[in-house]
Amino acid sequence: MKRLADIGFSKVGHWALENSSLTLFLGQEQNTRNILYSFISSGEILYIGKTVQPLKKRMYGYQKPGPSQSTNIRNNRFITEKLAAGDSVEIYALTDNGLLHYGGFHVNLAAGLEDSLVLQLKPKWNHSGKK
Repeated sequence: MKRLADIGFSKVGHWALENSSLTLFLGQEQNTRNILYSFISSGEILYIGKTVQPLKKRMYGYQKPGPSQSTNIRNNRFITEKLAAGDSVEIYALTDNGLLHYGGFHVNLAAGLEDSLVLQLKPKWNHSGKK
């Protein structure tokens, strides 16, 4: 978790179970796009993802996954299991401040960092980077 905090990740929300349903609590950054996010429990990085959608809309996919959304279904199950066991699942995020450019082109920070973070940190809920 310290490595994420060191590059600017901060807590923006958490998951909870209410009447056996997964519930999202998001404060700041809920409408931010081009964002890198992580699910953390007891200081352990469980998952790292990115979205070009508003963060709240992306999290809704985990809360109410569609029948063909395998990543959303899997993470919904993992989050629910953690919460049912009495653990917390917090949401941390890193926003793109728009200042990174290369050759006059804006570089999407979330897109640029996700693969490297997953490869190096090996969050157990991420499937990519584990081959």
